[in-house]
Amino acid sequence: MTTKKCYLKKNRDIPFKNHHPWIFSGAINKCDTNAKVGDEIAVYDSENNFIGYGLYNPKSQIRIRLYSFDLSQPLDDNFWKRKIISAINMRIRTLPHIAFKQACRIVYSEGDGLSGLIVDRYEDYLVVQFTSYALWLKKDIIIKVLQNNCFPKGIFLRTEKHILEEEGLELTDCLIEGQEPESDIIIEENGLFYYVDIQTGQKTGFYHDQRDNRLEIRNYAKEKRCLDICTYSGGFAMNMARGLAWDITAVDISPSALNIARRNAILNGLSSIKFVQADAFSYLTEQVKKSNLYDMIVLDPPKFTHSKSSVKQALKEYIQLNTLAMQLLDRSGILVTCSCSGRILLNDFIQAVHYAGLQAKKQVRILQYRGAAIDHPIMIQCQESSYLKCLICEIEPL
Repeated sequence: MTTKKCYLKKNRDIPFKNHHPWIFSGAINKCDTNAKVGDEIAVYDSENNFIGYGLYNPKSQIRIRLYSFDLSQPLDDNFWKRKIISAINMRIRTLPHIAFKQACRIVYSEGDGLSGLIVDRYEDYLVVQFTSYALWLKKDIIIKVLQNNCFPKGIFLRTEKHILEEEGLELTDCLIEGQEPESDIIIEENGLFYYVDIQTGQKTGFYHDQRDNRLEIRNYAKEKRCLDICTYSGGFAMNMARGLAWDITAVDISPSALNIARRNAILNGLSSIKFVQADAFSYLTEQVKKSNLYDMIVLDPPKFTHSKSSVKQALKEYIQLNTLAMQLLDRSGILVTCSCSGRILLNDFIQAVHYAGLQAKKQVRILQYRGAAIDHPIMIQCQESSYLKCLICEIEPL
C-alpha cells in the first residue's frame, strides 16, 4: 500500500523539523484527498523535504501525530514493538524495584515518543488509555507487545469523554484481554498501601505522577495542622500523617474518591485524618470566613483547561484557589501547589501563584520546583509532556 503524503505550509514547519509530534490542521497546506483515519502519512515541507511519518485523523485538530523522523523507518509492526519495548526497558533501568512488582506508568504518550498511548501497571494488571483515534487502530499490535513483555493477568481499557469527543472516537471502558481481578488490587508506594479501582477510578485508577512529591512532603509535615485539597485517594494526606502531622483534613468533592481515601487510611492504620466532602473553592472560602488557619496546605486540583482557548480562565482559577489557600496559612506556612494542566506553562503557573500572593498580601518563597515522577519522562522537543508543576512554597505575611 502506497503511503499517503502531506505538505505543510511555508514557515509553519519548524516545530516538526525539530521533532514536535503534533501537527495541527492550520499548519497543513494539502494532504492526499483519500487519506482516512489511521492512515500512515509521510509529511513534507513546502519544498518537498521529508520531515517524518505520522498517523492521520481528519476528525481531530491534531490532524497528524508524528512518530518516526527517519525516512527509512516507516510505521510497521516492528516500529511499534521497538518503541513500546524501549519504554518498558527504561522503567526497568530506572525503577527496578517497582517496574514489575508494584505500580508505575510504563508508557507515557509523548514522553516515550508514542503520542496518544498511556499504559499503567498495577501489580498483575495493565490499564491502557488511547488518546488518539489513529493509534487506537493499531491496538492489536500494541496489546500483543504488552502481553508478550509484561505478562499481565488482564488488560483494561479506560477512556476520557473529552478526549473521545476531540478525536471523534467511540469507546467504552472494558476488559480487553485476560481476566478481571478476583479481589481488590492493592499497591504499595513508599511504604504506604493503596486500594486501586482500575475499572471506575479517576484516570487509570491512580496518579503515579505525584509519587515523589507525596513522599517529599513528609519532610515538611511534622507537628503541623494540615489541609489536603482534592485528596482523591488520600495520598498527600497519608504522607502528611507519616510525616507526623498532628491534625489533617482531606477534602474532595467526589464521594467515591473519599470512600477509597477512607479505606486507604484504615488500611494503613492512620486515624489522624478527617475526610470532608466539599467543593475546593467553596470549602476554602468557608475556612477564610471562619478565620481557620493551617500550617501546611496541599492544592492538587484536576485540570482546569483542556484547550488553548480556556487557558486565560484557567489561570484566573489558579489565582483564586491559591489566594484562598494563602489566606489560610499561618506565619511561615507551607503551600504545596500543583497544576496538571499541560496547556499551562511553568512560568505562567509561577506568575499565577505570584499574583495570588499579591492578592492575599503574602510573601511567597519557592523552596522547590518539582514535576512528575521519573516514569513520566519529558520529551525535550515536546514541552507539553512536562505537564505537572509542583511548587513547594513558604508563605509569610508581607
